[in-house]
Amino acid sequence: MQWSLILLFLMAQCCFIDCQLYQFHYIKENKNWTEAQQYCREKHTDLATPTNMKDMKRLINISAGDQRESWIGLISKREFTRTWHWSLPGVEFSESETNWVKREPNDKGNQISENCGILNKNMSWEDTSCTNPSAFLCYDETNKTHKYHLIKDMKTWQEAQSYCREKHTDLISGTKQRQDEEVKKLMKSSDSIAHFGLFRDNWRWSDGSSFSFRHWNNDFNSQQENSHRCAATGVGGGRWKTDACILDKPFIGYDVFFAVDNVILVKQKMTWEDALTYCRDHHHDLVTITNMDDQRWIQKKVKNASTPFVWTGLRYTCTLDFWFWVSDEVVIYKNWAKGEPMDDCDMSGAMETRGKHKWRKKNDLEEFNFLCTKD
Repeated sequence: MQWSLILLFLMAQCCFIDCQLYQFHYIKENKNWTEAQQYCREKHTDLATPTNMKDMKRLINISAGDQRESWIGLISKREFTRTWHWSLPGVEFSESETNWVKREPNDKGNQISENCGILNKNMSWEDTSCTNPSAFLCYDETNKTHKYHLIKDMKTWQEAQSYCREKHTDLISGTKQRQDEEVKKLMKSSDSIAHFGLFRDNWRWSDGSSFSFRHWNNDFNSQQENSHRCAATGVGGGRWKTDACILDKPFIGYDVFFAVDNVILVKQKMTWEDALTYCRDHHHDLVTITNMDDQRWIQKKVKNASTPFVWTGLRYTCTLDFWFWVSDEVVIYKNWAKGEPMDDCDMSGAMETRGKHKWRKKNDLEEFNFLCTKD
């Protein structure tokens, strides 16, 4: 069974026995955000990346008794572009599946930032200011008869999100939900537009993951000043607030559990081809990384390497002009460093053993440690 399939099996089991593939750690030392990030990367995996309300409950529990705000792994920088997300955790936004009204999104001619989505009676999208009150659409995971609810109370986008998460599951999110006949009937019977789960921001997770989960406090829009570029989880249900990154606070990191340790780090220095031969002779193959969970597991391993990079099973073919995994997996998930890869012959993929553990193309003749998958 391939490692990625084993991971999927484990995650499926977790749905039934409530296990976790990662563990949060509350560190009481006061550090600024950058120092906290460095500490977590050296001693754990990274600053915490909570991905849903269940994670938030775990964060609240481990810091119980300490009423101070704590850094988490969310940061905003001026050079980050605003990116659209869905409110419901696990639903990925795709530019190819949008339904914008003509000339939307438009930011009101760049005069007002419009970072939230509203749905009109024709099921088309428009952008709006997140502070504009509107009716809204909730999704209910537990109600099989009526999964969707049009709430006519006028609320801001963030208030609508909080309402849906408290009384249902979340704001409706994703193409599948938006196209549901029940949603179409609700909108046709309404005389108004409605908030739904579309929003954009320029916040990024320290570990490079693309999770869209946000749990801001109600003052987020008013307090996002130029100096407030880092996120902390605070008192009052663990709501997040923005703050100046230079301030000292306790912080929360996380570790990945190696529930099935199917990867071995070989600390010998070899060229890429010699590493491939070694893995196939002594174990199974050079490692394949197909998703963020694979990435998280592996970057924990590579911290023990003696070289600045480790070889993976990622290879470039000059003849066919594309990157591929030697295990025959298609390269869908990617974690390249900025500017990489500029395709070139005699190149293979290596992972950084420090920093953000990004992928980089390296000449096959360079010698690094490497990662093998076991039989």
